[in-house]
Amino acid sequence: MLVPSRFYDVGVESLKADVVQDIRFARSADGVGIAYAVHGSGPPLLIDACWLSHLQFDWESPVWRHYLVELGKIATVIRYDERGHGLSDRGVTDHGLDARVGDLEAVVADAGLDRFALMAMAQGGPVAIEYAARHPERLTRLVLYGSYSGARAGSSEEELELLAAFEALIRVGWARPTSEFRRVFSSMMIPGGTEEQMRWLDDLQKRACDTETAVISRSQRQVTDSTWRLPELDIPTLVIHSRGDQMNEFHHARDLAAGIRGARLVGLESSNHIVLADEPAWPAFLREITAFIEPDRQQTSEVIADDVATLVSPRELEILRLAAAGRDNDAIAAELFLSVRTVERHLQNAYAKLGLSGRTARTAAVARLLSRA
Repeated sequence: MLVPSRFYDVGVESLKADVVQDIRFARSADGVGIAYAVHGSGPPLLIDACWLSHLQFDWESPVWRHYLVELGKIATVIRYDERGHGLSDRGVTDHGLDARVGDLEAVVADAGLDRFALMAMAQGGPVAIEYAARHPERLTRLVLYGSYSGARAGSSEEELELLAAFEALIRVGWARPTSEFRRVFSSMMIPGGTEEQMRWLDDLQKRACDTETAVISRSQRQVTDSTWRLPELDIPTLVIHSRGDQMNEFHHARDLAAGIRGARLVGLESSNHIVLADEPAWPAFLREITAFIEPDRQQTSEVIADDVATLVSPRELEILRLAAAGRDNDAIAAELFLSVRTVERHLQNAYAKLGLSGRTARTAAVARLLSRA
């Protein structure tokens, strides 16, 4: 039975005061509710869900909060909790490729994205590759970070034995009050991490999903393989990977870069699957991502300067014009015979298309519209 995540007691502390993100819910093709969040400003960058995430808890993270903060400075970041995880619906048993691609498609549709950059992290690789093959016209560029086309693709016998051992560890130790078993995964993800960072990852594992979901989702992901799709991709692609990654070994990155026409491979001098903020590999990662996204930033600025109306739908434009005339959301809803929630949703979609977010998004969108009047 599905457990609606918006009523699920996740025990999350409130967000820090300086964090501005908009959490929304999309409905996948099979009815599963997928929680996603939008923050930052600039061209849209959709981050394909990795194994463990929690849209709210992640902002407290000493392990990857720096990703959220810095990426939000160069792009409008759209990220989501995988089915069965975080704020998305719990109690899900189908974690197959088609279902997961459907989740990504649902987020894209609900967020009103037309063209966007897609970043796949870790286990998100096969889903992103499949999506890119099915919808090449939607993507401006593709980033594969610490990822693979298939968990077992090109793996050695030792790697395959580790995969089997991991499932046993999850069954035995995932829900235990002490973290000895979960620490195995934490130490492989960030062998260079501090004790505080390790403890946070230990805790995330329990918060992100329950034991049954961890076992089922992982076992289904292990047999997912999109390697055969690689030759079909013809899109600017950046493959970036830590050379000493212990979770997904570097040979996966070489295979991805070799399989995708024109892909660029960047090896990071790190042993961490998740590059940490205080290591030299982090500014190297950020430089590469910033440079790779820059053409989208330039194009977005040029298009917005040319005509706001070409980016938003007629209804979104109508609502923006009323906002420009000084109407608040209640007045707009009354005039257009809509609910206030519908007005808010149209505005949020318009902000995302315009590369705007945060408390000043409405002012900026109105200013851009008035500049074309």
